[in-house]
Amino acid sequence: MAPERPIIICSRGSALALAQSNMILAACRAAFPRRQFELKIIRTTGDKLQKASMAKADPALPKGLFTKELEVALLKGQADLAVHSLKDLPTELPGGLILAATPPREDVRDVLIYRAVAPKVKTTGRTKAPKALRGFAPHLPLSDFPQRATIATSSTRRREQLLELRPDLKIVEIRGNLPTRLQKIAENGKLDATILALAGMTRLQYEILPDGTLTGEAVPPGLLATVLKVEEMLPCVGQGAIGIEIRHDDPRIAEICEGLNHAPTFHCVTAERAFLRGMGGGCQSPVAAYAEIKQRKLSIKAVSYQGEEPKYGMGEAKLSQAVELGRALAEQLK
Repeated sequence: MAPERPIIICSRGSALALAQSNMILAACRAAFPRRQFELKIIRTTGDKLQKASMAKADPALPKGLFTKELEVALLKGQADLAVHSLKDLPTELPGGLILAATPPREDVRDVLIYRAVAPKVKTTGRTKAPKALRGFAPHLPLSDFPQRATIATSSTRRREQLLELRPDLKIVEIRGNLPTRLQKIAENGKLDATILALAGMTRLQYEILPDGTLTGEAVPPGLLATVLKVEEMLPCVGQGAIGIEIRHDDPRIAEICEGLNHAPTFHCVTAERAFLRGMGGGCQSPVAAYAEIKQRKLSIKAVSYQGEEPKYGMGEAKLSQAVELGRALAEQLK
């Protein structure tokens, strides 16, 4: 009998994507020790368009900037599971593919990253101290940030919520992976702060110390972090969740996904994605939603900035009615 062929897990090659896909690889090997698993790295369109604006919708850009090439590999049988940051996965999947599993979700909150006040440099009478970049106190809440401070983000969701909380702020775009963005905040005096997802930082093993200092591999010295409350910054649909996409007619891989799936997370993101689909948007739409399970009920709250004024809404339903709950909330906010 010929040996069973290895099961191919495909992923993007960014540091965060690799951290997530290696988590899934380890979970697969632990749950199915008699099967062989291999990781395949695929470069996506989004990885190639580092200078494209993520905050301005460009009709020339295809949907699924960070997912399309992985889905092609699935459809061609070149891979068996695709690991995505779920926030990047379009709500409309290609024919023949399904979202089969979501492992336990990470913290959904966002984090404000900014420079600390630079320590004073001792100089002699003949030398001048270099001009220090503006820095701020530890644990600084968003409400206490200086007037007209410049915050860098390419997320329309974050931009609209920031400006609703603080209309005086200047919001500019920023691109690059997480270490690149941290470096820009550390070195660019024209930028005061940026906002990142806590989940991605956690998966890359970054840590916020009790004094507010951000630490981790490739973290520039002198950066501080403040975790924002969900009430301040509602997360994007699927934030903190990993999505595993497979072919719909592959029972061997479906069995594996059953062992990886975390049902509470799946219920919550199903409601969120149904809401986003109902709003007619993608991952860069100016909407936000967060679902959680409370007393065995599925609860969701959302905001839309698609009109002239922001619209807020919430709803509750049985766990089995996740799709209906998301759709109903979208109709409420349209």
